[in-house]
Amino acid sequence: MKPFSDACERNQEPILSVLREVFAGRTHVLEVGSGTGQHAVHFAAGLPHLVWQGSDVAAHLDGIRAWRDEARLPNLPEPIELDINQDRWPAVPADAVFTSNTLHIVSWPEVQTLFARVGQLLRPGGVLAVYGPFNYGGRFTSDSNARFDQMLRERDPRSGIRNVDDVDRLAQAQEFVLKRDAAMPANNRTLVWVKG
Repeated sequence: MKPFSDACERNQEPILSVLREVFAGRTHVLEVGSGTGQHAVHFAAGLPHLVWQGSDVAAHLDGIRAWRDEARLPNLPEPIELDINQDRWPAVPADAVFTSNTLHIVSWPEVQTLFARVGQLLRPGGVLAVYGPFNYGGRFTSDSNARFDQMLRERDPRSGIRNVDDVDRLAQAQEFVLKRDAAMPANNRTLVWVKG
């Protein structure tokens, strides 16, 4: 049985509308943390000009494969195993990276590692797009995000909604420049950086 996320179904079209613009000149996207695999299939179908490389920890790969095998898209290869904490990420010829709903799940040191690894992977002109909830000026953008953050921290004290400024500093340290901050449904954002 394929895994399924209602949130993925709700947010994939708004995200795709941004990705169509910012990935227009890209050829190979690495998705970090493909989760159920729904986004990989939807975005690969909506962006047929590029290869969409899904990835996740080993426990999620079978679910991603189930979505992939059903879709049979020529630009959606076999998902690869990738853990943010690996010393070396798999060699992928990516000129863009996408990740969704990961920064608030993983620990802050893992967020730092993710940006460092993406900085190593992408060359100048490479695009990084990140979807999820974010705080601005250390403040929640909604009561629902505040409740969500509390739930996350009760489940794992290392997780939580990140501040845009803190995340942008990590990106800047890897020579990325924030080019877009797009509002998404349910108090989420899609942030887009380009490597200088």
